[in-house]
Amino acid sequence: MKHHKVLPRWVGPAVIVALCGYLFINVLQCQMTISTKRQELASIQTELSEQQAQNEELSRSLDDDEDAIIERIAREQGYARPNERVFYDIGGK
Repeated sequence: MKHHKVLPRWVGPAVIVALCGYLFINVLQCQMTISTKRQELASIQTELSEQQAQNEELSRSLDDDEDAIIERIAREQGYARPNERVFYDIGGK
C-alpha cells in the first residue's frame, strides 16, 4: 500500500489566487508600458511631421534658388553669359 501525501484543501485555491494576482499585475504593467510607448510614438510622429515639412521647405527653396546658386558659383569661377561684359572692382575697398 502506497502512502500519498495529501495537500491541504486550501493550497489549490491559494495557488490559483496567487497566479491570478500575478497575471493581473502583469497585465497592468503591460498596459502602462503600452501607454508610455504610445505617447513616445505620438511624440516621434510629431517630430517626423515637423522634419518632413522642414525638408519640403528646404527642397522648394533649393528648387527656386537653384538657378541663382548655379549663376553665383559660375560667376565666382570667372564664367559669364554670352555677350555679357564683366567688370571687376579693383578699388580695394
